[in-house]
Amino acid sequence: MVYLYNIGKYFIMLAEVFRRPQKGSIFRENLFREIEELGLKSLGIVAFISFFVGGVVAIQTGLNVDNPWIPKYLIGFATGRSIVLEFAPTFMSIILAGKVGSYITSSIGTMRVTEQIDALEVMGVNTLNHLVLPKIVAAVFFYPFLITLAMILGIIGGYVAALVTGLFSVEDYVNGIRLDFRPYLIGYALKKTVVFAFLIATIPSFYGYYVKGGSIEVGKASTKAVVWTSVTIIVFNYFLTQMLLG
Repeated sequence: MVYLYNIGKYFIMLAEVFRRPQKGSIFRENLFREIEELGLKSLGIVAFISFFVGGVVAIQTGLNVDNPWIPKYLIGFATGRSIVLEFAPTFMSIILAGKVGSYITSSIGTMRVTEQIDALEVMGVNTLNHLVLPKIVAAVFFYPFLITLAMILGIIGGYVAALVTGLFSVEDYVNGIRLDFRPYLIGYALKKTVVFAFLIATIPSFYGYYVKGGSIEVGKASTKAVVWTSVTIIVFNYFLTQMLLG
């Protein structure tokens, strides 16, 4: 019953987020700040992980394709599909859920336990709109660029692995990447990313906004937010894959 209560409370929160919008100038200021916090400050970890994971996937595929009857270009094909379909949109979103989700919950939760949110409400401010909506807009519009960057760097990582290790040729890798290329798959990945970005922005906001107690409870709420955001991403990934590719 607690889960059903929280789900209902979550949707009530979403309805309140889009009511009584704040002034445009204040919203723009908050939006640019959230783009920096949620997006620009995540560029480093996204680039680092994407490049090396792309290289590792290519190397592992190359080491397991030791049958002379299996063409080497399948290494590039498997690496490209793995990165575009699952690694970049899904697993990078889970990593961002840990990094960004904990930040969102702790920042809003700290405002709650220090009664800053109560003070804003006394002033007549719609605190959910003021605090959560800029995060939603920043995540939904900026994360597709992050995931596109992850795709590109992952494929480049596999290319560099071909140059460094010599397990397979660069020509075979590039031919595999280009084999049966379908732009729809990139669109599918970006559609998933938009849904995941919305979840990353709203679920941690929910746990931070409704936290009760002190700093210890804020830490517990951050842990819950990261866990449930990751679980929800995995569940939505299953249904979105069935809907968009089935």
